[in-house]
Amino acid sequence: MQSNEIKKILRKYKDVFEALENYDKTRELSFQRKRIDITLSVYTIRKLRELKEKTGKPISQIIEEKFLP
Repeated sequence: MQSNEIKKILRKYKDVFEALENYDKTRELSFQRKRIDITLSVYTIRKLRELKEKTGKPISQIIEEKFLP
């Protein structure tokens, strides 16, 4: 394979290579999901449930969307 072809592949799949590089360092993939326990106020839980009913999305997805660009 020529150098130009390799560069094209690296550019095209840059995000995949970055994810694999990060996996080598952390042993976690960015699209993996983990369950955590958190404590929220009753008010916050009520608001999240209202959003869930309004949008039809799971609460975890609502929370994730607030942190993703």
